[in-house]
Amino acid sequence: MSTAFAFTQVDVFTEQALLGNPLAVVHGADALDAARMQAFAKWTNLSETTFLLAPTDPAADYRVRIFTPGGELPFAGHPTLGSCHAWLERGGVPKAAGRVVQQCGVGLVDIRVEAGRTGFAAPPLRMAEVEAPLLAKVLQALGLEPSALVASQWLDNGPRWLGLLLRDAAAVLALAPDHAALRGLAKVGAVGAYPSGSACAFELRAFASMVGIDEDPVTGSLNAGVAEWLIGSGRAPERYLAAQGAKLGRAGRVHVAREDGRFWIGGSSVSCIRGEVRL
Repeated sequence: MSTAFAFTQVDVFTEQALLGNPLAVVHGADALDAARMQAFAKWTNLSETTFLLAPTDPAADYRVRIFTPGGELPFAGHPTLGSCHAWLERGGVPKAAGRVVQQCGVGLVDIRVEAGRTGFAAPPLRMAEVEAPLLAKVLQALGLEPSALVASQWLDNGPRWLGLLLRDAAAVLALAPDHAALRGLAKVGAVGAYPSGSACAFELRAFASMVGIDEDPVTGSLNAGVAEWLIGSGRAPERYLAAQGAKLGRAGRVHVAREDGRFWIGGSSVSCIRGEVRL
């Protein structure tokens, strides 16, 4: 017998519906097992679907499990902001005003609630050099000449991304990946800078065919990893606005800031569908 659960579909990293990254959120999902969660995430066919649960850590306001069509993630950025938005909208009251604490696979994640948007404190990032043979295969799958590459880095803050800094934003937008080839290699995030004085500092694209998503519209975990990498290496200012999703007809906007040694990734969210789902 199926059970009814409150449901919200949220568009994340946008102030205008249909221009961000959609997220399906199932509320009060404690009765569902992992197999049912995974089946629903595969059925929605969104980059992520989340399930809100009662926290098991007394410091947390809620707990969330995050699923792609192909598996569960310990952390992801747009599901963190979208889940927080949906939880607050459904009447969630945080223990501390203006601050929400999310429990997920990487532990506790701080989320601050500001006028018009939320922002999460990025989990700890592990960085490593990219193996030369793998990098060569990835560049080939992207149709990139080595001369177009400025730098590369493994970025792991829950999801593991192979980060590529290209010569400029135009090079990022020109990519035409072989997704079948990338599927057996890595989740790849490409970033390039816009000219000085542009509305956005960087353009990003995220290719995640390994988990069933050829290109993710707007990606919080990737933006968090890229921010720590580029700001830490002096390639980006401590506060900037990033763009993502243009090649998919989206206009995602990600607010990035380093404050007191923490990296904050923020954006607006809009609820597009509210109702119930029977699972």
